[in-house]
Amino acid sequence: MSHRKFSAPRHGHLGFLPHKRSRRHRGKVKSWPKDDPSKPVHLTAFLGYKAGMTHILRELHRPGLRVTSRWHTKKLPRKTHKGLRKVACIGAWHPARVGYSIARAGQKGYHHRTELNKKVYRIGRGIHVEDGKVIRNNASTSYDPTEKSITPLGGFPQYGEVNNDFVMVKGCVLGTRKRVLTLRKSLLVHTSRKALEAVELKFIDTTSKFGHGCFQTAQEKRAFMGPQKKHLLKGKPETPEEL
Repeated sequence: MSHRKFSAPRHGHLGFLPHKRSRRHRGKVKSWPKDDPSKPVHLTAFLGYKAGMTHILRELHRPGLRVTSRWHTKKLPRKTHKGLRKVACIGAWHPARVGYSIARAGQKGYHHRTELNKKVYRIGRGIHVEDGKVIRNNASTSYDPTEKSITPLGGFPQYGEVNNDFVMVKGCVLGTRKRVLTLRKSLLVHTSRKALEAVELKFIDTTSKFGHGCFQTAQEKRAFMGPQKKHLLKGKPETPEEL
């Protein structure tokens, strides 16, 4: 006599299948939004590289929620000592094996995963020349008029500097740094209040990501710490022996 606990164990979410490595490094778009011939030609999808993460300060008029689940597993009681976020029941006694659909700890990355409805916070322009001047001010806001670049001090860890156009999205994206990502326009026309809420960025953090950074720009750091040895050597006149 069969039972549902054999075919559908608790928290066995089949939406994460297959649990295997992808064959391609680059995501493939298989569905496109419906085209409107009356509108001008526009960009529907493009490829980009993951640079890193930073902190921002935004203003919303909707309370947020805190998610504590992973792989659709709930947080166990406080006194649990064999794991706080795991599946307690991993299947029946027989068949004497753990099913492939059970949420277990292990590798989660490098699958072909599609995340829907990522909210775009900013589409910034890269470093460019305008009227003979190099414009690097692409991380300023109306509340923080400091002229600074989106690249934090010291660059993004394991990536470097961002000199081209960039897209800032809410949350995180899958993959490591320099991973090629495929971004596509949404298939649906969203009408919910959460999707249509106005988001105004107040502050973009550009401190160093290699430690506990506290300076937003290099000029601010030099004004606080004073000139360093490399700055003094750079301004030192050369001696005849060096010439």
